[in-house]
Amino acid sequence: MSALRALQQLKLAAPRLRLAAVPLARLPLLAAATPVAARAFSASTSSRTAGPGPSTAQLAARLQEELKYEITAAEEAGTDGVPAFLADFRESGIWTIEDAQGNDEVFLTRTFGDENIRVMFSIADLQASEEDFEEEPEAEAPPTEMRVSLSITKTSSPAGLNVDLYCAEGALEPAMVSFFASGALARDLTIDADFKRRTLYVGPHFETLDSSLQESFKRFLVERDINAALARFIPEYAHWKEQREYVQWLEGVSKFVAA
Repeated sequence: MSALRALQQLKLAAPRLRLAAVPLARLPLLAAATPVAARAFSASTSSRTAGPGPSTAQLAARLQEELKYEITAAEEAGTDGVPAFLADFRESGIWTIEDAQGNDEVFLTRTFGDENIRVMFSIADLQASEEDFEEEPEAEAPPTEMRVSLSITKTSSPAGLNVDLYCAEGALEPAMVSFFASGALARDLTIDADFKRRTLYVGPHFETLDSSLQESFKRFLVERDINAALARFIPEYAHWKEQREYVQWLEGVSKFVAA
């Protein structure tokens, strides 16, 4: 049906629609015919606007108990301040930690000659590891395994190199080495950049490389302090940060519920 014909039919139907409309004289009768429904609606909405009940107070009290427990446990363990492992890491002066409260991602940055190196990991991987362990309650707790993303760019080159690694049992094992002609694309963390990276061929899986080439890549990484010391630090820092974020979460939720 053309748009013009549809418009013509709408004009013809308009008088019929007006004739079918409810006369104004009948409107009071219709309004008077529905007092029960109106009263039922009023009763149902009153319970919704009555305000918080006992469950709110119970939740607020339970949140405060949990918060107090976590703070006391941190004080007794000596992790309420700067733990020794973190102080030692900072004192080494190799890496700079970029960690914003409330974010689950952590960045470690450094320079190596004309190279800009960035390591990224997420504390969300800790929860994934715990969920996998809960599925097999009789098994021993497995070592923490985390995904680590490494990005290397150079002032002497427009390109960039990304390395996906697995951090477990005190080691950082490469999973894939990706090359990008654009260093900006290699480092950019936007959704658009991530989509562009997914459409490119960036390299083979690390395990498919010749063994001697794998060893050369590993020595290349160790020279840049992508080593066992960093592999021990990452999960330790992740656990420490996750605990601090949990306490902040408890404080925020507790204040909101009690407000």
